[in-house]
Amino acid sequence: MKNYCSQIQLSQLPHSSTRKIALSNPIASAPPRLPSRVGRRQRVGQARPVLRQWGSKSSIFRCRGVWQLPRLFFLILLFSAYSCTNPPYKSRDVLGAEDFVMDSYRIREGKFSILQMEGKEYGELGSELLADYKDAIYNGDVLQIALFHPSRADLATAVQQISESVGFRVMDGRIELPDLGSVQIAGLTLEQAKEEIQKRYQAQIRDVEIFMAYKDRKERKIELAGLVQVPNIPVNGRLRLFEALAIAKVPPNANLFKSYVVRDDSLLPVDLYKLLKEGDMTQNIVMRGGDKVYIADPSASTLMVLGEVGKERVVDVPDGFMTLRKALAEAGGILSSGDRSFIQVIRGNILHPKIYTLHWEHVVRLSNDSMLLIPGDIVYVAARPISEWNRFVNELLPTFIAIDLVTKGIKSVGVNVP
Repeated sequence: MKNYCSQIQLSQLPHSSTRKIALSNPIASAPPRLPSRVGRRQRVGQARPVLRQWGSKSSIFRCRGVWQLPRLFFLILLFSAYSCTNPPYKSRDVLGAEDFVMDSYRIREGKFSILQMEGKEYGELGSELLADYKDAIYNGDVLQIALFHPSRADLATAVQQISESVGFRVMDGRIELPDLGSVQIAGLTLEQAKEEIQKRYQAQIRDVEIFMAYKDRKERKIELAGLVQVPNIPVNGRLRLFEALAIAKVPPNANLFKSYVVRDDSLLPVDLYKLLKEGDMTQNIVMRGGDKVYIADPSASTLMVLGEVGKERVVDVPDGFMTLRKALAEAGGILSSGDRSFIQVIRGNILHPKIYTLHWEHVVRLSNDSMLLIPGDIVYVAARPISEWNRFVNELLPTFIAIDLVTKGIKSVGVNVP
């Protein structure tokens, strides 16, 4: 836009000894009298191009460029406000309530169904993991042995002293016993080892009785980490996962979705939520030496609630799923400015997410099990169009007031032409 104000030069004004430029109110200022009628016509003819350039009033605000500036500025701001609103995402690839309900029933199947939805495949829990096994003696095990005989108190005392001090450690599959020497016991159960030692002693001394137990099993323990109070628990071929977790004192608010069991460096497909919260004994596997159990913190898995809600926040999902109603309640509900016809759930890869669009009626009328969220989901409540306009006006009102004050100040600045 061409601004004519910048083209005004003093040389364009009529030549007169009485010409005067003053900064005053142009309306209040009166032009001086001309010396003659002919001179007046000549000077007025020379001044008309200048007055046409300045407008009917010689106010700087009346210049063509400045006059159109507020209107142009308003249009720019209006366009910016329209382009910066937060409308719901609309596209052909947006899914509806039916798809959300179908995926919710898959979520209800448990942890590994959720992981499968995320593209992670795990095998099924085999029946062999639930079977008891023969608890054999291995190298590194330390045994506690007690011997009873009515007349050989010296032998009984020697065995007792060794058991109470260091115990009988299995090395190369053998242990060393007083008056008996080396005995091969690796691979035997405690009952079998007891019978073998008693048989060997009775070959020398009659009426001997042997009692055996494990004193320490460094290589036959399970290790626990995370939110537990007991870091190590020995196994015996019958110890199951539920009992181990009870011994370890797992807190009730632990994140069972992110907790796991590892055996031989591989993740076992055990759903701890089903075991502890639903009592599903098909998940109660028999523990073996070397197993590792990790119990996660409650905040290890989360989802987000954004948009027109009471308080945008991150919500913990310790069970691996949460109802949409509860998530909205955790965020303080939907505000009056929220568009209840556009409640969107964004799920999956940020580059190729699945976006579901739901209505408030779906949230209210459908069952909780059919409206489930999983860790990583983003719940977004769009704003109503009128809310966006009100927000736009409230944000720009100070700007319009400032423009009005500036223009009123500029109107007080003018040019008087005699």
